[in-house]
Amino acid sequence: MAAPDALTPLVEDDINSQDKAENGLPVTDKENDFESEWGFPLDELYPLALTFFKEKEGKAFHVSYIVRNKLVAFTRQVHFGKFDTEHLPAVGYFDVVGNDRRKEWEQIGDKSKEECMLEFCQLLDRECPKLKPYIEAHKTEKEERERIQREEEERLRREAEELERQRKEEELRKAEEEARRKEEQRKLQFKEAIYQQLLPQVEPLAAQQYPNNPEQQKAYTLQLQEYYYQQYLQQLQQQSEGSITKTSAMENANGDANAGVEAGVDGVAQNFQNIHLGDLPVNGAANPIPNGPEHQGGQIDEANLPEVAKASSWTHQDMTKFKSQLAKDSESVIKVGHGETVTVRVPTHNEGKYIFWEFATDYYDIGFGLYFEWSESASNAISVHISDSSEDEEEFKEDEDGEDPEARGAKNEGPPLDEIIPIYRRDCHQEVFAGCHKYPGRGVYLLKFDNSYSLFRSKTLYYRVYYTKDDPT
Repeated sequence: MAAPDALTPLVEDDINSQDKAENGLPVTDKENDFESEWGFPLDELYPLALTFFKEKEGKAFHVSYIVRNKLVAFTRQVHFGKFDTEHLPAVGYFDVVGNDRRKEWEQIGDKSKEECMLEFCQLLDRECPKLKPYIEAHKTEKEERERIQREEEERLRREAEELERQRKEEELRKAEEEARRKEEQRKLQFKEAIYQQLLPQVEPLAAQQYPNNPEQQKAYTLQLQEYYYQQYLQQLQQQSEGSITKTSAMENANGDANAGVEAGVDGVAQNFQNIHLGDLPVNGAANPIPNGPEHQGGQIDEANLPEVAKASSWTHQDMTKFKSQLAKDSESVIKVGHGETVTVRVPTHNEGKYIFWEFATDYYDIGFGLYFEWSESASNAISVHISDSSEDEEEFKEDEDGEDPEARGAKNEGPPLDEIIPIYRRDCHQEVFAGCHKYPGRGVYLLKFDNSYSLFRSKTLYYRVYYTKDDPT
């Protein structure tokens, strides 16, 4: 169709010529190319383009009458399908716009819905350059929504994984606690069974030692039961491991009760009868431990006490390994509060000749001293006592009041006490301090860790104590 001047082509002719040029590609290929160009699939791009056309046409941009009719025809083909006069109401003769739009719709023919959506977007893009920035803005908004959605999904996934990890850790912790509780219960039942087996043997001795004094009898009976219980555990350990030349005093305090526990409480009596525990005290002797200091009238004869040798001390730099090993044992790590003194009481052992110790701290120094108390302990169990600075000063106030430093002991009451190493501050936060001392006789070593000089800082102490038969140096 030519223009009135037969020279200038009409807009409709230009549109049709472009459509014919684009018909060389299948619709699916054109849709794919369009999606890669615009960032939206056709079923999402068409509603955006239609909204833009309805909202902005006549305001932000203007199109010609023919283009507008063609765009409307595409939308009707998309929504209602192929033009069919039988299902459409009649249009008045004077309705020029309605007739022109129906003509455009009829010219579309059998084009599919997808072809019409594609050509609508292409035509609107050619006629309105503002469409592309509009689509780009929605594309950016879509990408932002997708990014937020991905982040939210990732967050939910991580939270679910964390909850699952915490649930498994809690189940494992509960299982470990239950196993530990059952183990402690078995050990307690084992100990009670041993105590019951010992009771008929030690009760007569307690009654002979403390006649007409039920409270003292009860206390002494418990001491004897604990002593021979520890002896039994040591013999069980020797049977399972053979000869023991060096063992931790901490392990001796707890005992290796696993062998007896595994045998069951019902089998304790038979096992106990097969183990030689040593002779019980006779003739009213108050001390069940052989080779103790001589007693005269219930008191230790201080004049006959042997001389105490000097201790050997040294340091080493393997601080990290030392702490990592002891950190696994809660009983080897002590928190010494500010103004406090911790005293670790270590009884001498029947099979030992030397005591050996190592200790270190975190970040700050601490005072250390070693004493020997000429007293008897009913068991080999190590005990830890904590006192504040006022209690510690009261304990040794006789020394401060001018007591003869060469005298055996520092108190008017209680067993004699020898100072082996005086209390001095040690830089045990920089290196591990160690030492050993030969047993002067039967008694109790007192390892004192002094933090009484610190008004604000608490100290974390790592320590280890052994007995040995040979000089560890």
